[in-house]
Formats: sequence, structure tokens, C-alpha cells
Amino acid sequence: MIEGITIYEILTVTTIIFFIGVYGFLTRKNLISILISVELILNASVVNFVVINKYLYPDMLQGVFFSIFIIAVAAAETALAISIIINLYRQISSVEVEDTEMMKH
Repeated sequence: MIEGITIYEILTVTTIIFFIGVYGFLTRKNLISILISVELILNASVVNFVVINKYLYPDMLQGVFFSIFIIAVAAAETALAISIIINLYRQISSVEVEDTEMMKH
């Protein structure tokens, strides 16, 4: 582990980051802000995988492999979401969640 920093401190920081992401996802009205909140949630889980793997199994790399997989999925999700947001902006000139509801009709 890192000298002078315990696992509890790291898990506390990642828990705070995770719940900031959840709060942002539930309260934001802008699609880009919601996307950033989802990225915060995924990044907190990546750090948790690495820290818990390093703490429990210092010689094995399963947590790192899971983290790399999550980062790849997050990159693909971000690229897809940005392309959808750009197309929505071209059609309705807004990235607000309420304005996308008119696409149903």
C-alpha cells in the first residue's frame, strides 16, 4: 500500500466520490453533467477494485484487469453518449433532459 495512507482513508475518499456521482446523476438536468456523474461513479469503482486487490492479494493482478476492462467500457460509453448528445443538440438545440422528452412525440 501507499506509505502513510491506510485502506480506510482511500475507501472513504472513493465512497465520497461515488456518492457525489450518484447525487449528480439524480439532480442534474444537463445531459453532459449526467455523463460526468456516471464517469465519477465508474472511476470510484475502478479505484476500489485496485485498492482492495492490492490489500487482499498484493501479488495478483485481477483487480487491475477488472479496472482496465471498466476503463475501456467507460471510454466506449462516453464516446457513444457524446455522439448521441451531439445529435440531440443538432435536432433540438438543447442538451437539457426536459427538452429531450419532446422527441417521444
